[in-house]
Amino acid sequence: MKLVSFRNRQGEERSGWLRGNFVLDMHVYSQGQLPSRMLEFVQHSALYMPRVLELDRNLQDLELSTMQLNFPNGIYTLDQVTLAAPIPRPPSVRDFYAFESHVKTARGRRGLDMVPEWYEIPVFYFTNHHAIVGPGVEIERPRRTMKLDYELEIACVIGKEGRNITADEADSYILGYCIMNDWSARDIQQQEVKVGLGPAKGKDFATSLGPYLVTKDELETYRSGDRYDLTMTAYVNGTLLSQGNAQEIHYSFGELIARASEDATLYPGDVIGSGTVGTGCLLELGEEVHRWLEPGDQVELEITGLGRLVNHIKESI
Repeated sequence: MKLVSFRNRQGEERSGWLRGNFVLDMHVYSQGQLPSRMLEFVQHSALYMPRVLELDRNLQDLELSTMQLNFPNGIYTLDQVTLAAPIPRPPSVRDFYAFESHVKTARGRRGLDMVPEWYEIPVFYFTNHHAIVGPGVEIERPRRTMKLDYELEIACVIGKEGRNITADEADSYILGYCIMNDWSARDIQQQEVKVGLGPAKGKDFATSLGPYLVTKDELETYRSGDRYDLTMTAYVNGTLLSQGNAQEIHYSFGELIARASEDATLYPGDVIGSGTVGTGCLLELGEEVHRWLEPGDQVELEITGLGRLVNHIKESI
């Protein structure tokens, strides 16, 4: 199932799910049995998921375009709504650094070798969970950067509370997956990490999630052991620049969740990012391949089974 947050024709933020070219408002269509906000749905997914699956199953033999006449505020076509980030205001966002090829290349660009500690523990940073944006949103280039970059990542959303979760049991805590673009102001980031902290301000301005949250059952066909065989690509202005695969990740999501939950509680709606796939950013590719992002650029990320996440760059106001 593809879960979405969206704005309806009145501009109201709603929760729903995608079925073909239609978006169903789960609160209206269920006649109030399901919540109007996606975070509430995730927080009580054990209760709500069976109901939304039942509603969806009952749609299989029905004509949605005809039903739309009976539910004018409950069923929309995609062009009648604006998709938002699946979890517009997650409780927290942890972003890991889990693809070896990205780490090696990015460090090599700065004249640095791999540190042995990277192979000992998966590491992450907390990013700004109040700066989450969805598909179609224009990303303002920070005023102090001339080196704006995209980062092609996959993220999971936690579906139930847990603490000290083992890697083997972590899958049961995952509700689903989505595309993540961890926008980066590289010149700001490179300056601040020299002090020994960060990244912080270099990542503070925006993180894109979307276009929807795909429940993990839909990805089973792509499963390869404890990973998924998902092609990951990035285009700038229609030109393919990045291509990798989610199964190349060094640490599995189970290992990432185990690390994140060690002596800390994970809550429903928490986002866990994978870090950038190999070749998944301009920092890795180098300016000889493509310049840094500028206002007017279109950045398109695509991952097998997870859809397409598109944003445009604009100048800071």
